[in-house]
Amino acid sequence: MISAGDFKNGITVEIEGNVYQIVEFQHVKPGKGAAFVRTKLKNIKSSGVIEKTFRPTEKFPQARIDRVDMQYLYSDGDLYNFMDVNTYEQIALNSDQIGDALKFVKENEMVKICSHNGSVFAIEPPLFVELEITETEPGFKGDTATGATKPAVVETGATVYVPLFVEQGDKIKIDTRTGEYLSRV
Repeated sequence: MISAGDFKNGITVEIEGNVYQIVEFQHVKPGKGAAFVRTKLKNIKSSGVIEKTFRPTEKFPQARIDRVDMQYLYSDGDLYNFMDVNTYEQIALNSDQIGDALKFVKENEMVKICSHNGSVFAIEPPLFVELEITETEPGFKGDTATGATKPAVVETGATVYVPLFVEQGDKIKIDTRTGEYLSRV
């Protein structure tokens, strides 16, 4: 159990049957009346953000989130298959559970599977990936001074905006959190 007075950013708690991660918190001591804790909470399963206030003495059970490194094997229609490299146990998740978390992940790459009480709610891809560009328009000499970008399709099928000097067949580094081009490899 954790009291509202001990809240910190990133802690996960169970409130009213839902699992929330504390995004922001503030201890407020008004001149008149009792102190309280103002929080911004993110529902882990639905990704909705709510604001709530609590008395500092209120207690909540701390939610245990399991993050397991798994290898993305392949997709089979609507199912995506993952394997724990330590136990060789495989799980299949449907596209509703995955969302667009795998748009920059190739087969046989490692991802983190996040679950609470055995139910998977999120997949965390690696922070940075290196992918090859399969399709883009050719750049022209002298176009590099403006800082302009063009769309490019990478080998996973996702579209990334890259500088004009990047050509088809180049390997690039991408930040998976924002989907932004970082550099050529």
